[in-house]
Amino acid sequence: MLSSPRKRPITGLTDPQQQLRPLYLQPRVLLIWVVTLAWVGTISFFSTASYGSSVTGWLLAQLLSSLHIHLSHQTFAIVHFLIRKLAHCTEYAMLSLFLYFSLNPRHPECWHARSALASVVIAGLFSLTDEYHQSFVPGRTASLKDCGLDTLGALLGMLLLRWSVQASNSNAAAAKESTAEKRKGAEGE
Repeated sequence: MLSSPRKRPITGLTDPQQQLRPLYLQPRVLLIWVVTLAWVGTISFFSTASYGSSVTGWLLAQLLSSLHIHLSHQTFAIVHFLIRKLAHCTEYAMLSLFLYFSLNPRHPECWHARSALASVVIAGLFSLTDEYHQSFVPGRTASLKDCGLDTLGALLGMLLLRWSVQASNSNAAAAKESTAEKRKGAEGE
């Protein structure tokens, strides 16, 4: 009795509908771009008067008070300044990561220097427009120093990604080598 051949499972690689759709219209790619643009909107929202220095200072004071932490005025000013500058670095590091995955949707697990450079440049240019926007917002000021800090954050995001990809690749190579050694040892017995 002859058995019928098994049907191949339908995946993103074998689905005929998926192959007809251009890469930029695939749901995964669209989702990456939606997240990236949502983050751009979030950064723009943080640039409004709602998140000015006086507001974040009040929020930090409330948080410290609820934790029963009392700081001198000078120490509080330093902590507040450092938190605000760390926020600049963090939000632009995340933006550069989102941009990298948006610009490189086929193989995001691989390192692509051009995509990384483009991500840092785009994040830096967006930082310039964001600071320009802040020059029109009451209670906010534009600062080229913040622009530099934002671009540094984008660069740090790319350096962390590069380090992560290298670590992942070296772990995969070590696992492959270990498997080969085990197989060789098993064959030798």
